[in-house]
Amino acid sequence: MTTLSQSRAVLVAIQTPRVTGEELDSSLHELTRLVKTLGYQVVGQVTQKRSSDKFSTVLGQGKLTELARWTGGPGTMEASCEKPVHNAPLTQGAAESDGVEDVEEEEREEPGEVSLNPHQQAEIVIVDCDLSPSQLSNLERAVGVPVLDRTGVIIEIFSRHARTRAARLQVEIARLNYLAPRLRETGGGRERQSGGIGGKGAGETSLELDKRRIRDRLKELRTELAAIGDEHHTRRARRENELTVALVGYTNAGKSSLMRAMTGSEVLVADKLFATLDTTIRPLYPETRPKVLMSDTVGFIKKLPHDLVASFKSTLDEAACASLVLFVVDASDPSFRSQFEVTRKVLAEVGATDSPSLLVLNKQDRLGPEEIVSLQSEYPDAVFLCTRSKDDLTVLRERIMAHFEREMVDEELHIPFTAQKILADIRARMRVLSEHYDAEGLTIRVRSTPEHLTVIKKKLAR
Repeated sequence: MTTLSQSRAVLVAIQTPRVTGEELDSSLHELTRLVKTLGYQVVGQVTQKRSSDKFSTVLGQGKLTELARWTGGPGTMEASCEKPVHNAPLTQGAAESDGVEDVEEEEREEPGEVSLNPHQQAEIVIVDCDLSPSQLSNLERAVGVPVLDRTGVIIEIFSRHARTRAARLQVEIARLNYLAPRLRETGGGRERQSGGIGGKGAGETSLELDKRRIRDRLKELRTELAAIGDEHHTRRARRENELTVALVGYTNAGKSSLMRAMTGSEVLVADKLFATLDTTIRPLYPETRPKVLMSDTVGFIKKLPHDLVASFKSTLDEAACASLVLFVVDASDPSFRSQFEVTRKVLAEVGATDSPSLLVLNKQDRLGPEEIVSLQSEYPDAVFLCTRSKDDLTVLRERIMAHFEREMVDEELHIPFTAQKILADIRARMRVLSEHYDAEGLTIRVRSTPEHLTVIKKKLAR
């Protein structure tokens, strides 16, 4: 049996009138990276201009025949062929028809010449858009191999990279929501059990039973996730008086590398999409006064499935509750502007738009001098950095602290010798500007947030 790392995939993309050639190329490049992250080798691409991606087989007959040459399939869904064996990570299939009828193409395209040897033949087809259950079924019959759409690929990557219990629950919920309408009836809809009293009447078919099991499992998962969400809310409430910085941005923009560089923590860093799914929270290192916590969050991507956005709402709440949001973008990527907009849009979907923010243009070491000057003119308030440059990291650290200190006040406090616990609290939460001992205790001048000062003054007044 072919191992996953050796499996070969052919990509399919449709260019509708609203999609430019540049956007199509960018989306296909991104899909290629997704597929490689999943472990497949991309051996070919099939693209076509069509008025819509809602046709029953997505492609026209000419391109469908070309695609079938990549897979060894019949090239038509009417042909009698054996149902494909699903070696794909997710089980696809048809449900009831979605009512989309195929129509003649405006411009019928002849299939391209595809000359393959057995080592190049694709074992799976991956389509760069979301497919309905019937579209998946029709394509599978035509190409004779499993078919995955973009959402299926993303969900499978998420399921492999989830580490914490919360992330695994969130991914499983999205995965079951994706699979439910794609369940295929087996055994011609035979009854799995007899009817009620006396054995009369029809029982549940295998399809009905599978769907009911999915509904029951989803209910269990949501209940468990809600309980974990309460725990996260409790932990977040404990950090209400802490200064927090949330790293958000497109997947593979360098958030985890920046997190590791700023906090000294052993955060996973990998040149893969969605390497980070679980929120990690660490203090800035060397530690600041007051202490600042930094959190790394799940990355975003174009056409991110809505179920996944909803599932990861509790994770993205870290950004909504942060004192400062750092938008991290890969400045060396030509499409970083659209990626930045995708990030802002997804955050808006979960209501995380009210926090102050700072734009960080990462990977400046990959830019030429003229490109940097142009971007500095376009984004005068942004921080340019390379995570391997200590000077760049120092500049970002100073910008973060300057942001917080704008809201701070300086005040002089007198701490009696008997209030050593309060003094320890001050040193942990405030910046000490000066201190002077006298016969009664310590006179200390501090810079702090008004909230922390109020708490300390109440303790001193007791």
